[in-house]
Amino acid sequence: MSNTSLLQDVSSIFRRQREPEECKQVKDWIVSNLNSKFKLRPYQEKTFKYFDYVSTYDPDKENMKHLMFHMATGSGKTLIMAGLILDLYEKGYRNFIFFVHSKAIIEKTRDNFLNPVSSKYLFNDTISISDQTTEIKEVENFEAINDEDINIVFTTIQGLHTKLNTPRENSLTVEDFEDKKIVLLSDEAHHINAETKKGKKTKQEVEAISSWECTVNKIFKSNPNNYLLEFTATIDLKNPEIRGKYNDKIIFDYQLKEFREDLYSKEVKVLQADMKRYDRALQAVLLSQYRRKVFAHNKLQIKPVILFKSKTIKESKTFYNEFLSGINNLTSVDLEKINNDDRNLILKKVFNYFDSYNITLENLVLELKDEFSENKCISVDSKNDSEEKQLLINSLEDENNEIRAVFAVDKLNEGWDVLNLFDIVRLYNTRDANYKTGKVGKTTMSEAQLIGRGARYCPFKISEDQSLYQRKYDSDIENDLRICEELYYHSAHNPEYISELKKTLIETGIIPKKTIEKKLVLKNSFKKSELYNYGVILVNERREIDRKDVPGLDQKIINEIYQKKFKTKHTSVQSLTSYTSEGLVEDKTESIKYKFTSFSHPIIRKALNKLPFYRFSNLKKYFPNLNSTSEFINGENYLKEIEIKFIGSKSQVKNPSPDMKLEASITALNEISKLIKKDFSEFRGTETFKPKAISNIFGGDKEGKTLKFSIDDSINKETGIPQINAKSPELRINLKNEDWYAFNENYGTSEEKYLVKFVKEAKDEFLKNKNFYLIRNQKHFKVYTFNEGLGFEPDFVMFVIEKNEDKTLYRQIFIEPKGEHLLGNDDSNKKKNFLCQLREKYEMDVVFENKEFRLIGMPLFNEKKKEQFEKEFKRIFQDTNTS
Repeated sequence: MSNTSLLQDVSSIFRRQREPEECKQVKDWIVSNLNSKFKLRPYQEKTFKYFDYVSTYDPDKENMKHLMFHMATGSGKTLIMAGLILDLYEKGYRNFIFFVHSKAIIEKTRDNFLNPVSSKYLFNDTISISDQTTEIKEVENFEAINDEDINIVFTTIQGLHTKLNTPRENSLTVEDFEDKKIVLLSDEAHHINAETKKGKKTKQEVEAISSWECTVNKIFKSNPNNYLLEFTATIDLKNPEIRGKYNDKIIFDYQLKEFREDLYSKEVKVLQADMKRYDRALQAVLLSQYRRKVFAHNKLQIKPVILFKSKTIKESKTFYNEFLSGINNLTSVDLEKINNDDRNLILKKVFNYFDSYNITLENLVLELKDEFSENKCISVDSKNDSEEKQLLINSLEDENNEIRAVFAVDKLNEGWDVLNLFDIVRLYNTRDANYKTGKVGKTTMSEAQLIGRGARYCPFKISEDQSLYQRKYDSDIENDLRICEELYYHSAHNPEYISELKKTLIETGIIPKKTIEKKLVLKNSFKKSELYNYGVILVNERREIDRKDVPGLDQKIINEIYQKKFKTKHTSVQSLTSYTSEGLVEDKTESIKYKFTSFSHPIIRKALNKLPFYRFSNLKKYFPNLNSTSEFINGENYLKEIEIKFIGSKSQVKNPSPDMKLEASITALNEISKLIKKDFSEFRGTETFKPKAISNIFGGDKEGKTLKFSIDDSINKETGIPQINAKSPELRINLKNEDWYAFNENYGTSEEKYLVKFVKEAKDEFLKNKNFYLIRNQKHFKVYTFNEGLGFEPDFVMFVIEKNEDKTLYRQIFIEPKGEHLLGNDDSNKKKNFLCQLREKYEMDVVFENKEFRLIGMPLFNEKKKEQFEKEFKRIFQDTNTS
């Protein structure tokens, strides 16, 4: 590798699109064997591609066995681990050691890896890799294991150290690693760098080291094929020793800042209040109940949870009793006092919401007394908490879990995985910063990390085309659902502490350094235009596909020949000098085709049962006319005519055993399921486009839209900056003077600003003497892709109006700018395909009220790769000159 870091080298290869063809997609054995409800996010896909390149194709791959994945809390490190286990299994690894410093994390991970009924189970019901089904087994050691299984030892770092240095019966020993390839998976890996952090050591210290870190290294180095994969969100790269150790090992770096900017976290707000702790707690209760109402009114059964954090166990117990007493004695008068305080704007919004739904203060009191009664509050401060308490704490998201408030000290700081935490109430008011150096105190850092855990996004959506796991209301912050994307940290009035906390949150990336709000307002000149007052925009709709007319499998699936190759087990001895074979004669490979119907019914049934996809309830989703599993096996429109080619020795393929038939059936059925899913979509975008009044679509917000932006110090980041003050001088345009631009400003990305610049320059060439408008689509309207029914909002729509004596022609042009790093991802490809279809296949004229509309989709716009866009733009407006 070069002198640059490993990550820089690998990311450069992918950024320049120089990766091998095999690395362009995530391997199928990863995607198909992970739980399908955990759809891979773009950064997770990139992680798997980077690892595949480094472990398979990198020229220096033999030295790439110790790798670090630096990933934000909540970004799915455990899912990445699960995918890497599958990938390494396919590469020949069978034995894995998962270790971490905390028993609580061990139990959580064991559940995620081994318990199929867990809501967070990471794998598919059946795991099939290289035509073989496998199982995940927890083992104590790697003796007498099944080499076809995924064998995992779960242990703490301390436990691993103890097992190897004081061996006992059935425990791991050094001998376990001498003749086996091992994969070490270290979660919260910053805990194993105890020796590295020490820096220089004496000779005696080096000789005496028998630390956890040394134990891990001893196992890792016991076999040159071993992997050590470390995962952490909080590695101290400022420490020169740590930075030096990991410069050539960090393969992926996805920190909280990126995680937040990619919309995968809640936004964090701090609510200071100069009042007693119970009164601050009551504010959190009201906010929590407000969220619950907003969720419920949108038909979402999500229960918000509050964490009350105390300094000591004694203080926590005292406040637990104080809180229950306060709730039991709550009156409408208490709530009236809060409502009458006009200084607290968020609480005013809460009471206005309750009032809008006719919820009286008396009824609200009754609700709060029920929702926060003793049986719905839990204290987890004791070291001897019951197993029942642990189950409740770790299942707060479950529908049958009624806990609304958790009282704790430090027990939940690490390893607690809860998404429906929306309020953290700090019940003490102390600081532990170093006043001389200004260094952040341990308590503040711990609280920042807790906020980071609480900031994990609680997944929800109110329409099918919304993203489940990302924020949706950054550009619509006045929407009631915005509160459901925010975490509130409630603190006593303490400016010094809040300043220190804010600094820490910025440094860790949990909050942006600066946020601004801007109003997007239509210009008065545009509001007076004929287009605004009488024009329409044509948009399509999404329709659920009616599959009642689907007769069965697509004919191309039936006609496909599926293959199963068997190992012939032939052997031979060859002379390298005479090129003759000695000993056994080589058994030549032959092939014979068999139909499914030639196999016995029990074999096919058993194969179907091995693959969860073929459960009858699931098959009915794809084939509504299917009446039974027997019909699926014997029906001419299903498996009856499908053939499997057996490839192997003559004796094997001529008389295949029942086991061979079962194995071949599983292989073929697995391939068939992929083909069925590949072409399946529950929705389609309609090819009919209907008119909607432009004044309603873009003028619905009378006062304009309030947009919220996180401002980045990077010189290249243009988002949130008005175009008149763009960071890049070449992008600066005073849009107030450009009547063709409908809004008062453009606060978009650099690519969006480059597009506006392109249109301004085209005004005097292609658009000369034309009446046209460019309108920014800030969540005003959606169109739906024809193939998938994917809803998306083209960033811009351009209208070009041409009048002649007998008609008026409106050209409606959808334009989507994309940054270079986004051009090749799946989302961009679907949008690109739709716009291409609209341009080439569906470019259409629609007549409405004596006006003719022509719909046009443009190629994706990117400043550095705009040749195709520019060519199409010229074509359109050359056509207008001859229309």
